Amino acid sequence: HYCSNCCPLSDFPQLQNDTFLRAARGEETEHVPVWCMRQAGRYLPEFRESRAGKDFFDTCRSPEACCELTLQPLRRFPFDAAIIFSDILVIPQAMGMDVQMVAGKGPTFPDPLKEPEDLQRLQAKVDVDKELGYVFKAITLTRHKIEGKVPLIGFTGAPWTLMSYMIEGGGSRTFSKAKRWLYRHPEASHMLLRMLTDVIVEYLLGQVAAGAQALQVFESHAGILGPVEFQEFSLPYLRDIARCVKEKLKDAGKDIPMIVFAKDAHYGLEDLSQSHYEVVGLDWTIDPRSARERTGGKVSLQGNMDPCAFYAPKERISDIVKKMLEGFGTRGYIANLGHGLYPDMDPESVGAFVEAVHQHSKQMIKQK
Repeated sequence: HYCSNCCPLSDFPQLQNDTFLRAARGEETEHVPVWCMRQAGRYLPEFRESRAGKDFFDTCRSPEACCELTLQPLRRFPFDAAIIFSDILVIPQAMGMDVQMVAGKGPTFPDPLKEPEDLQRLQAKVDVDKELGYVFKAITLTRHKIEGKVPLIGFTGAPWTLMSYMIEGGGSRTFSKAKRWLYRHPEASHMLLRMLTDVIVEYLLGQVAAGAQALQVFESHAGILGPVEFQEFSLPYLRDIARCVKEKLKDAGKDIPMIVFAKDAHYGLEDLSQSHYEVVGLDWTIDPRSARERTGGKVSLQGNMDPCAFYAPKERISDIVKKMLEGFGTRGYIANLGHGLYPDMDPESVGAFVEAVHQHSKQMIKQK
């Protein structure tokens, strides 16, 4: 594989800090690695400045813009990983759906899927290089510009989460239109989930070929499913994604850690820890010690500070972090939030969080 500048991918600068990758594999580290979901986000004044007056998805389609936004938080904070700036809804777009980012409302599908026959509107076979090549170019460019400081994470939305947006037409408290399909049109639901899974696998493989060093799968809407629906409409596809991606990468001699983040799927913790992912991401409603017990040391864990803890004074953030580290332990653990950063948060609180993770974890590892 060659990047847009026609240099072989092996020419990427050498990785200097692999703490995140080692923690993902459960190996020993000198400190607990830390990054934040939505670390490239509106809480940063430079992010708001870069994005001002530009269409959200136009930004996603510009490799240079994505690269710059991905690097901004690294200039401010000593994060141990970067995640490429993009959006989960680029997949429905690649399948032929119109998605717009509406100010004050969020992502909107002007013409959502209403009935099973609407599936015929979708492009089942997607040429990911043609439709999503801009993400791959952004990853390759960022791998060069990051200069080996930290690993770069690629990501995707999971099938159920994408399906729920495609039917609901945007965000929702209940996602009742999407859930109606699961109960009324189970076969069509599985058909759509399978189509999405096939595209996602190709998309993730393309990201690794472009230079992604880890992959995260976001099942953001897991929590609106009950345990039975989760078992039928989410988990099998999450497993398939990890299994297929890993099989293909094994053939290519690559070992890329994968993270699954199924928000609010407490009931699925045991299953998720046995679904071929190295890391299970947790939201803030799960107790760290009980997560360790329930996953039985099979996986590394990532999370799970309540993002709203960033509204606390700095000393308090440090205490919250210390408690969290004591709960998870320092091995096989990646510190993060239980959800993304909110736009009104103070960058200084983020700095205090990163510093607290590094400081407390170094001390705890020394004392072992």
